[in-house]
Amino acid sequence: MDQRELPIGVFDSGLGGISVLRACTALLPGEDFLFFGDSANAPYGEKPLSQVRALTLQAADSLVARGVKAIVVACNTATSAAISLLREKYPGLPVIGIEPAVKPAAQADNSSSVLVMATPLTIQEDKYQKLAATFSDQANVISLPCKGLAELVEQGRFDGPELDDYLQALFLPFRYCSVEYIVLGCTHYPFVREAIRKNFGRPVSIIDGSEGTARQLRRQLGARGLLRTGNTSGRITFLNSDPAKLSLCQTLFSREY
Repeated sequence: MDQRELPIGVFDSGLGGISVLRACTALLPGEDFLFFGDSANAPYGEKPLSQVRALTLQAADSLVARGVKAIVVACNTATSAAISLLREKYPGLPVIGIEPAVKPAAQADNSSSVLVMATPLTIQEDKYQKLAATFSDQANVISLPCKGLAELVEQGRFDGPELDDYLQALFLPFRYCSVEYIVLGCTHYPFVREAIRKNFGRPVSIIDGSEGTARQLRRQLGARGLLRTGNTSGRITFLNSDPAKLSLCQTLFSREY
């Protein structure tokens, strides 16, 4: 089979990576995509590093076994914990990760303070710490671990009193800081973007890394001659380690946010 015709595998610790999948399909509408969400083991961001690495490798192995031409790790925690391991294991396969969009936020003209929302494990990892340090001379990068937020999204709680209470308590120490940008450092968080905007309490710009990941995927496929040709629309197949989440996958893919 022509390798260009193979699907692109997209993996997340649960449902959040669908936000990255949407960016990828918008940029590469002719490609087939195979999305795997590991909702049975979500969230990864509060698990031990060794367990996150093992789960990430297991998910990648399952995608490779199905036949994919590239893997997108659509999870900030899994990227931080295991992207180098995946690239070592699959040197002939494009493996694209995602990282918090600290760079564009810190380099924006009006930026003085950047609030990065991420899982506890993402913030603890060296990969993120180095990223934040790289731009600390351009903006005040504030790291905010959001324990439990990805789990609320996994449960389908995109608004409502429980989410509002959680976010208001989370943001309380930053209400009077000069924060111009909030960076969503977990792929689950874009699905509660409006709740974040509402509960922060004042105008703020909110960005995430999905579009940058999609552009990097296109570059990697193009450099290797793996872009699909023709004008046909691609197909999307959803898989999940928790079958009960499959219907929510399609709902999230179609949801406005």
